[in-house]
Amino acid sequence: MTDRIVELINQIGELGVGLLILLETVIPPIPSEVVLPFAGFAAAAGHLNPYLAWAAATVGSLLGAYVLYWLGVALSYERLHHLAGRPWFLLFGQRDLDRGQRFFEARGEVVMLVGRCIPFVRSVVSVPAGLTRMSFLRFSLLTALGSGVWNAVFIYAGYRLGDDYAAVERYLAPVSKAVVAIVLVVLVWLVARRLRERRMARARETVGAGSREAG
Repeated sequence: MTDRIVELINQIGELGVGLLILLETVIPPIPSEVVLPFAGFAAAAGHLNPYLAWAAATVGSLLGAYVLYWLGVALSYERLHHLAGRPWFLLFGQRDLDRGQRFFEARGEVVMLVGRCIPFVRSVVSVPAGLTRMSFLRFSLLTALGSGVWNAVFIYAGYRLGDDYAAVERYLAPVSKAVVAIVLVVLVWLVARRLRERRMARARETVGAGSREAG
């Protein structure tokens, strides 16, 4: 994948940086920790304009975030709330969703800014913004600010490191894997909790039915 990223940036320059970051925002396995440092290295070598590369990356981040924001809007909180009440939906319940909505409405700005600087989370954080109907203007400003900082840091790192730009990926890769592992553990815990709650509810119903029959 790294070779294809390098080849695309070499072929279409700053536009390639923006396109790759757009795709990375929608499809997290495309690593921005490869795209952005190489863009910085290419800028240091005189093949790219660093400011145009940063602008293209930030516009790409914004466009990708819009895709996920509107996905959240299309899914809608009401529809997701209905799904959360279905027996086969195991990730979370309606009360969990309600608590999540209240938290995002109270701390959404902080979540958006901090989330933009966490691998993997920086992509999916746009979905709850759409679900809760965060102001599109506020969403755009927060996304542009958080993504702009992220992009600037990694382009600058590649610019300073030169042909050792891949060191950024080596240091950040364990962080990305840790974040994905934490997300998976949380998902497994949520499913296990939901299953346990349902078993307890069925047990209570059985005991209640037995008590009524005895009475």
